[in-house]
Amino acid sequence: MSKPLVYVTSEIPEKGLELLEKECELGVNRKGRVLTKEEIIKNIKGAEGIITLLGDTIDREVIESNPELKAIANYAVGYNNIDVDAATELGIAVSNTPGILTETTADLTWALIMATARRIVESDRFTRKGKFKGWMPKLMLGTDVYGKTLGIVGFGRIGQAVGRRAKGFQMEVIYNKRNPLSAEEEKELGATYYELDDLLKEADFVSINAPLNDSTHHLIGEREFGLMKNSAILINSGRGPIVDESALVDALKEGQIAAAGLDVYEDEPEVHPELIDMDNVVLLPHIGTASVETREAMAVMVAEDVLAGLKGEKIPHIVNPDVGK
Repeated sequence: MSKPLVYVTSEIPEKGLELLEKECELGVNRKGRVLTKEEIIKNIKGAEGIITLLGDTIDREVIESNPELKAIANYAVGYNNIDVDAATELGIAVSNTPGILTETTADLTWALIMATARRIVESDRFTRKGKFKGWMPKLMLGTDVYGKTLGIVGFGRIGQAVGRRAKGFQMEVIYNKRNPLSAEEEKELGATYYELDDLLKEADFVSINAPLNDSTHHLIGEREFGLMKNSAILINSGRGPIVDESALVDALKEGQIAAAGLDVYEDEPEVHPELIDMDNVVLLPHIGTASVETREAMAVMVAEDVLAGLKGEKIPHIVNPDVGK
């Protein structure tokens, strides 16, 4: 009896591939780049399962191109790259990797907070170029993090993990989300709900940790930057299109905000060209989950989800549980 074919749109850590190879024929994109939509359609022919990336376009056309498809496992917590409605309609299970990447992404968010506040990347470049000639009172002055106000937009698992880390810096944590937490939850987390406009006015650091959907697309734009302190720092480790990147460039150029730290981009992998030359912006290549431990755990998770889907078993991390009903 032939093994089912699973196609992986980009190399994932070996632990996941090894699980799949035991029970499946495996096809893997080893080009070291994101595939085009046309390449995905070509490569998934005959595959019963596919493992995809957030940067892959898995729309109705892609899904309908392969009638053999039974399961799609997204190697990410977000899944806005997949037409879940089309998949559900066609009886195809979709899964993601929730929870496991929470703490790692929160760590990275804090790396951006510290790097922007204390001008770490700029100082590194300055030193490497041989410009450091000795300690000076006004050299590379940044801003304190301790005792400031952290505003978190999107207060789910990752946002709450970011907030917990703020306790060590004696920060006031304010947050905004669609459904505010209970008083008991707020007390436990040491966080206070604010309407978005009020949060933007009060926060010294604004961290974007919300999911991308119709209501959050360009949630932060020209009007919102106008509400922020001119000393405020914007951090986005959530989803790029939540921030209007052109408006961000203008806000930085006009001094409406002081700095920005970005791990995600509106037109990823493209970065607004004006951001690249700004010293007060830290730019990372979407590495929020990029620790060995987390990426390996994600690989195992998507492999197990695909295998469960191919066997007709309950998929642990399914995002469309009504599929097949």
